[in-house]
Amino acid sequence: MTADAGRRTVEVLHVTSPGTVSWVPVDDGPLGDGRVRLDTVTSGVSAGTELSFLKGTNPALNRTWDAELGLFAPGEQPASYPVRKLGYMQVGRVVASADPDVAVGRLVAATYGHATGHDLDPLTERLVVLPEWLDPVLGIYVAHMGPICANGLLHAAADLYGGCVSDLGDGVRGRRVLVTGAGVVGLVTALFAQHLGAGEVVVSDPTPARLAAAAGLGLGTVDAAAVDVGSWAKRRWRHGAGDRGADVVFQCRGQVAALQESLRALRPQGSVVDLAFYPGGAEALRLGEEFHHNGLRIVSAQIGRVPRGLQHLWDRERLSAATVDLLAARGDDVRAHLVSDLVPLRDAPALFADLAARRRQVLQAVLTA
Repeated sequence: MTADAGRRTVEVLHVTSPGTVSWVPVDDGPLGDGRVRLDTVTSGVSAGTELSFLKGTNPALNRTWDAELGLFAPGEQPASYPVRKLGYMQVGRVVASADPDVAVGRLVAATYGHATGHDLDPLTERLVVLPEWLDPVLGIYVAHMGPICANGLLHAAADLYGGCVSDLGDGVRGRRVLVTGAGVVGLVTALFAQHLGAGEVVVSDPTPARLAAAAGLGLGTVDAAAVDVGSWAKRRWRHGAGDRGADVVFQCRGQVAALQESLRALRPQGSVVDLAFYPGGAEALRLGEEFHHNGLRIVSAQIGRVPRGLQHLWDRERLSAATVDLLAARGDDVRAHLVSDLVPLRDAPALFADLAARRRQVLQAVLTA
């Protein structure tokens, strides 16, 4: 325990009402047994998910989730505010520690949300001690976002090999991979696929700036605003008579039309590994067409679960380690082409106001101390 372990007040970013975020003072109290006290160094913004809380479209605002049954309760209720936690990509410096395994001065990745600091309980919260060489701007990916993407690769591997997966790249090695959506999830997933030996990786998106980021990362691109991606994929990749399209598609864009696009781009009996979050309905999803006639599969790859049968080999710690390996190889490229905005923590309310009003576009915004 150190002198920094006494009572303190931190600022936590709350969604206080639809469209509005504010810094709210929160008393942390003295550091508890086994806990680690952090001062935030960087905090990554997951714009799509976080804006759904500002817009009132996130189902967690007006539906009740039963974790035991795995069901949302039927019917809706008025959206509940304030939202007291926003975000899940933090890097903090340890300023006091009651955990013998976490030394004062180290940088750690965590998921406590946008705040100036946090007292973290390693028994119930994510904490990954970062290697000393890792840029804290890149460290935002290690605790949660990187494992989300790595888990998508793991689901692709399990789709081919079931419980006999030996390597994270088993589902992409030598295969033609399409990634729909050039946001953060799509670009990190595409980098994982390329890094792990995919035969070809192409990213589709309708936004020129995002396509430019993908190209800067050395990924193939296709402009979804200019061409029909399904037809493009079927003409580009031919496996045999009546067998055309991507071997696997990672769907990373939170629009149902992108899921339909993914199904159209797949070869027969292929799989879409879906990493997207859909806050709305599904009118554009036409399951009577390619999904039915080509015998396709949709695999939901969410970070709460690794594929069934692999729990004994893969957990979030191993997925975080795979993320560090990717950043060791491609971190400079990620910093140059994916991280688009560095914003002081104090300016977070203004940033979110601009994002919600569409006055500003970001790829990866990082709040900095």
